Amino acid sequence: MKATVSSLRQARQIRQVFGPVLERLEEVDGFFVREFERAQPMVRDVATYVLGSGGKRLRPAFVLLVSRMLGYTGERDVRYGAVVEMIHTATLIHDDIIDESDLRRGQPTANNTWGNQTTVLVGDWLYTRTMDLCLELGDVDVMRLLTSATLRMTEGEILADQVRGRLDVDESTYMDITQRKTAELFSAACAIPALFQPATLHLTERLLEFGRNVGISFQLVDDLLDFTAARSDLGKPVMADLREGRATLPIILLLPKLSRHNRERLGEVVSRGVFDAISEDEVLDMVRTSGVLDEVRRRAQEFASRAAEQADAFPRGFERDALIQASEMLLDRGV
Repeated sequence: MKATVSSLRQARQIRQVFGPVLERLEEVDGFFVREFERAQPMVRDVATYVLGSGGKRLRPAFVLLVSRMLGYTGERDVRYGAVVEMIHTATLIHDDIIDESDLRRGQPTANNTWGNQTTVLVGDWLYTRTMDLCLELGDVDVMRLLTSATLRMTEGEILADQVRGRLDVDESTYMDITQRKTAELFSAACAIPALFQPATLHLTERLLEFGRNVGISFQLVDDLLDFTAARSDLGKPVMADLREGRATLPIILLLPKLSRHNRERLGEVVSRGVFDAISEDEVLDMVRTSGVLDEVRRRAQEFASRAAEQADAFPRGFERDALIQASEMLLDRGV
C-alpha cells in the first residue's frame, strides 16, 4: 500500500504542476508511435517497451512548459519533447547494459529481454534518429545544443566507469559526473524553446542554468532514494548503486565518519558488488544515523533554490510559477 500511495501522490503532483501541458504530452507519445511505426520491427519493439515502462516524461514536460511560458504556439515543442525523451531512453538502454542491470521501474530491462547486442544497437538508433529529427527542420542550433549535451552525457558515463568499484571518489569528481550524466539533458530540455524565436534567445543561458540546477537536485534526490525508498517504489533493489560499484554522495560524505575497519568492509561491497563483509542492514544503519542523508537533502534543496533564483528572470505568469513548483516537487519524490 505504501508504494501505491507514494506513486499516486507523485502522479497527482505531476498532473498539478504540468497540468497546462498534459495534452501536449499526449501528443509527444503520439509522436513516438508514428516514429516507431516507420522503424525496423525490432527497433519498434525494444524502443516501445522501454518508453512504455513507466517513465514520467519529465524532460519533455519541461520542454513543453518552457515553450508555453515563452509564448511559442507552433509544433516544434512536441517534436523536441520527443527528441529529449528519445535521448534519455537511449542513455537508459546503454546504462543498463553497462551496469548489467536486470530490473528497471519494476520490469525486466531491455537487455535482459533482448540481449546486449540488440539493445545497444537500438540505443544507437535512437541517438542517431534524434539528430535526423533536428535536421529535418534545419534546426542546426538545436542540434548543436543537443549534440553538446549528449557528448557531455557520454563523457560523464566514461568518467563514472573509470571510478566504478572505487571508494576514493571525491566530491568534485562526483559533482562533475552528476552534472554531465544527468543535469545536461535537463539543461538542454529547458533551453531548447528559447531557440524557437529570436525574441527569446536572450533567455537561453538562464534557462540552461535553471535546467542544470534542477537536474543536479534531481540526481541528489535519486541518490537519497537508493537508501530510503522501498524496492517496490524504485522498481530496483535498494542500494543498487553500491551493488553496481558506484559511490554516490551519501557514501562519499559517510566515509570520513567511519572507522578504518568499516571503510574496508564497505569497500568490499563497492569493489565486489556483494554484501558479504558487511550486511545491508549495517550499511543502512550507518547511512541513516550519520546525518549524511540530511546533508544531501540540504544540498538538493540548495540547487532547487538556485533554479528558482534563475526563474526570476523568466516571463511572469502561471508557467514560470509551475517551473519553480516542478523543481520543488522533484525534491519530494519518494517522501
